Amino acid sequence: MDFLPLFHQVRNQTALIVGGGPVAARKAQLLLEAKARVHIVAPDLAPATQALVDKAMVSWTASVYEPALLLKADIVVAATDDRAVNHQVAADSRKARLPVNVVNDPDIGTFIFPAVIDRSPIVAAVSSSGAAPVLTRLMRGRIESIIPAGYGLLAELVGRYRKKVQQTLDSSTARRRFWERVLNGVVADRAMTGQGDEAARLLEETLDHFQQGDHSHGEVYLVGAGPGDPDLLTFKALRLMQQSDVVLYDRLVSEQVLALVRRDAELVYVGKRRSDHAVPQEGINELLIRYAREGKRVCRLKGGDPFIFGRGGEEIEQLADAGIQFQVVPGITAASGCAAYSGIPLTHRDYSQSVRFVTAHLKNNTSDLNWSELVAPGQTLVFYMGLVALPEITRQLCAHGCSADMPIALVEQGTTPQHRVFTATLDTISDLVAQHDIKAPTLIIVGEVVKLHLRLNWFKPAVEG
Repeated sequence: MDFLPLFHQVRNQTALIVGGGPVAARKAQLLLEAKARVHIVAPDLAPATQALVDKAMVSWTASVYEPALLLKADIVVAATDDRAVNHQVAADSRKARLPVNVVNDPDIGTFIFPAVIDRSPIVAAVSSSGAAPVLTRLMRGRIESIIPAGYGLLAELVGRYRKKVQQTLDSSTARRRFWERVLNGVVADRAMTGQGDEAARLLEETLDHFQQGDHSHGEVYLVGAGPGDPDLLTFKALRLMQQSDVVLYDRLVSEQVLALVRRDAELVYVGKRRSDHAVPQEGINELLIRYAREGKRVCRLKGGDPFIFGRGGEEIEQLADAGIQFQVVPGITAASGCAAYSGIPLTHRDYSQSVRFVTAHLKNNTSDLNWSELVAPGQTLVFYMGLVALPEITRQLCAHGCSADMPIALVEQGTTPQHRVFTATLDTISDLVAQHDIKAPTLIIVGEVVKLHLRLNWFKPAVEG
């Protein structure tokens, strides 16, 4: 380890920056965010640095560097484009026992500026010891993407209640369990979404339960897992998946998405296939309620979006009736994900001005859909769960006035590495299916927009009809 990570208190300290260029402006901005007093010495200033002076955010001495300037400094940054000057500043600062940073020359100074992830009062920093600053910035970006912006709000809430919790709960074990519950549950979610008053109320309620010895307080997360590609998960979905004690998942949740669940979570398969339900819907509802009443955090993980043909509404109705707290996290529905990965825009000014999502489950090989409404000009149709019903779908559309030449696409296992697209017309699609081993889950898209697939397809080569 070339540098020891430390967090330096610079509030109300004087930071001397030697240099007036863009780099000096960036260092000044960072120091200002840490509440330092910034003084710049340079013969002239770049526009970004001049702007800080004009706003009276920093002070400026229009001259070259002189060692006497160090007398009023607590921390020093050498940020000129003259290597000799930077080295002189470093030498003088070391002699005066002042911490000094030399830009683009970390070995000469005594400290470096890391890439900062600011969720004040939570602050994280990443450094490559000056060896790979671009890589450091990339790492910061990745870390930024997985740390919710509301962590600072959560930390402030915890800080306000830390002493009260210590006074209320005598046992260190009870305090640890309490904070684990708060930081991994509904209190944290409310705090991070800016609902401070509600978060405080729930925290007080949880503390009362713990004081009375009641530690059971479960919750259900109804989470949309998207169409298959794990990169399409929302940040919130990933966070709740990784804090859940139990995960009930269906067959449309890809293995790649399931791999992101907390490693020690209990996994319960409740998937449904045609005429084969691993757990009936009533049984799923009962499981959700039972696990939550045991005080567990339960993730109901559904492919696509839970409110689009996912029976999510039915499940949370039961939770509401049982008095179980729940959250709903939308996911990218199969229609959006599969169409986007296939280069088929669902709407387009030249081809389609509306889109209809339709469930294609048939009862007794018949359908009670209002086919005359579905056959309309300038409209895209998306059929979920329609592979088995495909002959009936094409027959009904043509019988109700749709042209036999209307383009149609089948998207198999959309957005996953097994993603395949088959395009044809209503008249020829059955022949294409007979030639290929197409399996569920397969999404059906009908409309003129399918014509754009050949030009806009970017994810995987397609098998054309």
